[in-house]
Amino acid sequence: MSEITADRRAPYDWTSAQSRRRVRRRYAADRRLQALGLGAIGIALLLLGTLFVSIISSGYKAFVQTHVKLEIFVDPSVVDPENPADGNYRKLVRDSFFAYFPEVTDSADQRALREILSASAHYNLRDYIVSNPGVIGQTINVEVPTSDPFDQLYKNVIPRRIEALSWQEEQAFETYVAERGLVTTRDGQNLIRINVFLDPGKIDAEDPASGNYRSILAEAMRALIPRNAIRNPIDLLSDAAATKLQEFAVANPDRIGSVVENFEAPLSEHYAALARGEEPTILNPRFRSAKEFAWFDSLIERGLVTLPFNWALITNGDSRFPEQAGLAGAIVGSALTLLVTLLISFPVGVAAAVYLEEFAPKNRTTDLIEVNINNLAAVPSVVFGLLGLALFLGTFGMPRSTPLVGGMVLSLMTLPTIIIATRAALKAVPPSIREAALGVGASKHQVIMHHVLPLAMPGILTGTIIGLAQALGETAPLLLVGMNAFITTPPTSIVDPATALPAQIYSWADSPERGFTSRTSAAILVLLAFLIVMNAVAIFLRQRLERKW
Repeated sequence: MSEITADRRAPYDWTSAQSRRRVRRRYAADRRLQALGLGAIGIALLLLGTLFVSIISSGYKAFVQTHVKLEIFVDPSVVDPENPADGNYRKLVRDSFFAYFPEVTDSADQRALREILSASAHYNLRDYIVSNPGVIGQTINVEVPTSDPFDQLYKNVIPRRIEALSWQEEQAFETYVAERGLVTTRDGQNLIRINVFLDPGKIDAEDPASGNYRSILAEAMRALIPRNAIRNPIDLLSDAAATKLQEFAVANPDRIGSVVENFEAPLSEHYAALARGEEPTILNPRFRSAKEFAWFDSLIERGLVTLPFNWALITNGDSRFPEQAGLAGAIVGSALTLLVTLLISFPVGVAAAVYLEEFAPKNRTTDLIEVNINNLAAVPSVVFGLLGLALFLGTFGMPRSTPLVGGMVLSLMTLPTIIIATRAALKAVPPSIREAALGVGASKHQVIMHHVLPLAMPGILTGTIIGLAQALGETAPLLLVGMNAFITTPPTSIVDPATALPAQIYSWADSPERGFTSRTSAAILVLLAFLIVMNAVAIFLRQRLERKW
């Protein structure tokens, strides 16, 4: 019998240099992976922080509103105590405001003075007196909002004066005029030296005073400054330049048909200021005159201007006036839309998930249904909006711009999310629960309804809330079914015209009014607050009700 000798290898030396190098490389790889993970988290937090800082910095000013204190005598001859809603509140506000400025008597100045207050300020007074009819016949102190330009001015959002010239115009002046030494000063007037051809086709030698001298100067300026630098180079010259050239031609008719070199033409006001090294400015076009600033400053000095919290942003509906625009209609519309979405998608989604997971036979048909449900969860929301537009509005003729249609469209989008979340929650219930219930004689239906479904409900609710939060932020489906309409009053039912928070944000962002810029960011903050609350509720329910197996 032959002896078999075992192949014994020498024991591995874990303290060798090679082993230590491998350990160091392994630890280094672990540290790199951790660093990459922390870096990714840091970048995500940085981007999130940048987003929040950007939105908050531009939106926080919308949560306060500039008001002016008024002392108003509620004259019973102007406001009927029996019917206070029909009073002439515009007159009361106007007269009490004009009382602060008795020196303003000119009608044009009074029109400019009225622009300090909001055009709808009398509605604030009306609402107060209708709610408190006992003040009729008394002198009351009320605060009414200012117009949007003065609200933005008081918040230092817009300046009183703006730059008169664009940077392209300033750069063209520096390049083609100042750097060439063409600017001169004579008798305190800033002039530009240009070569002018006295075109005989535009000047009649018999009557040189009737020539088209502005056109001649325009050609001379175009020869000096290319059109791609300044659209109208003639704007550099004042109106007096044509008159001066006319006087020259009348005094020197023999020069007609020749080039007048180094003709000194006066610069316009803004370019003359630029030549002096000053920054040319003009009155902000949002204001009528500089007198308005003096009147507004007088109100500030007397302590009549306040900056309280802007409750109108929450309690008012939409308005064409930024200072009166609010989110009440959008908030109520979003709530009704989500209610319809929940009432449709939750029972249908849970029922479909229970059937597919617990009762449906496993065959190609159910496999096809499951694949399509997963695909529907990835379909862009605009597709559901087109479906709702064609089906609910086009085929069924349902009312446009209503929470009913909006909720039905969003329920189509939310259904796949709820079905997938419900099936995952049902799978998470241990099989022993089913087996124990069946062992004591429960039917299949009783096992699901009395044991499995209640235990899966925390996961189902979490998925439902997350699906609703996603639906709350959708814009495209609501725009397609008309929920971006201008709605001034909150809806009272699901068939009333309404808008929603995302559609309201879209509408305000598209508005040219400067006041809606901050209100758009404020509306985004309100929407984010709702989303954070809904996700916090989902996390709370999951941690509070979820059972560990």
